[in-house]
Amino acid sequence: MTLPDGSKEPIHDHDWLVTTVVGSEELDEMGVVMDFHVLKGMVEQITTEFEDALLGELPHFRRNNASAENVARHVYVRLRGQLPHGVALRSVSVVEEPGCSAQFAE
Repeated sequence: MTLPDGSKEPIHDHDWLVTTVVGSEELDEMGVVMDFHVLKGMVEQITTEFEDALLGELPHFRRNNASAENVARHVYVRLRGQLPHGVALRSVSVVEEPGCSAQFAE
């Protein structure tokens, strides 16, 4: 990540925790907004690229600072287009370590 003074943050690991909030005006035949197993699979498909990777070397983060806020936005933008009809993405939160999180919502 690029810091305000233009320097680069030292390389370090994170165990990301991604939380999504979805909503709908109607529940499906099972009485849920959507199957959470399906939602989890969608999130995992998006975040797989982060595993054992230097975020700054991934195409999206070459153009965007690799902050938790930008990670949350990146997941949000990619996920919202994959959700079933009638299901709205409310927010994506990213915890980069306990006590340090960011949320993105539109």
